[in-house]
Amino acid sequence: MTMSDGVSRRTVLKTGAAATAAGSIGLHISAARTATPPAMDGASPVVLRINGERYQLDLDPRTSLLDALREHLDLTGTKKGCDHGQCGACTVLIDGRRVLACLTLAVQVDARPVTTIEGLRGPDGGLHPMQQAFIDHDALQCGYCTPGQILSAVACLSEGHAGSVDEIREYMSGNLCRCAAYDGITAAIAAVAGLPAPGSEA
Repeated sequence: MTMSDGVSRRTVLKTGAAATAAGSIGLHISAARTATPPAMDGASPVVLRINGERYQLDLDPRTSLLDALREHLDLTGTKKGCDHGQCGACTVLIDGRRVLACLTLAVQVDARPVTTIEGLRGPDGGLHPMQQAFIDHDALQCGYCTPGQILSAVACLSEGHAGSVDEIREYMSGNLCRCAAYDGITAAIAAVAGLPAPGSEA
């Protein structure tokens, strides 16, 4: 059907639909630009002791230790994996014990000593024995989970849970490796613990 000015009814409908859609999109964009974030309780002063260094920060009380490390201190060695405490990629040491940084609020560790992968080096600045063992035993592939694996491995030994290969596997089970480098990881920890290589036991 053609209207009196030579424009078809189909053209009018298409043009009107396009204009309506554009207006709707514009409203959504405008709303997104003007939306304000939810009200915060206000920043809290936090003193973080990371790898022997002292940092004074003002943080939203809801800031996780993981986000404080990565977003505020640029210590990106600690990885964000699942962000739900299920993969172990964000493992750090607090008071020498392994903790999931994604489930820990930064304000909870005020003034407590935190060790990340960046601080896990020898007195001479060289690699930690566990880092070297991971290299020697090919205990990584993509490397994304490796910082958390290494810190958890260090804690596994210091906690006294590396008496056997089976015990190592049990106490490292909270750290997932999507590349499935578990045999190498177990072998590396066993080597540092002074155990026979997995599979070589008499």
